Amino acid sequence: MTRTHAPVEPGDLLKNSTLYREFLAERDEILRHKWIESEKLGRDIGFERALLDWMLKHRTPWRQARAAAKGMMN
Repeated sequence: MTRTHAPVEPGDLLKNSTLYREFLAERDEILRHKWIESEKLGRDIGFERALLDWMLKHRTPWRQARAAAKGMMN
C-alpha cells in the first residue's frame, strides 16, 4: 500500500513552529516597548535602540513569566 501525503506548504511549517511563535511574541513585545519609549521621548527611538533596551531591561523577566504561564497551562 502506498501512502500519499498532502503537500506541506513552507508557511504551514512556520505557523506550527513553536520557535517561530516565540519569535513573533518577542518581536511584539519589542515593538510595544518601542512605542512606549518613543511616546515618552516624543520621537521615534528606532527598532535597534528599542531592541537593545528591551533585551537589557525586560527580556529575562518576560521569558520567565512566559515559561511560568506555559507551565501552568500544561
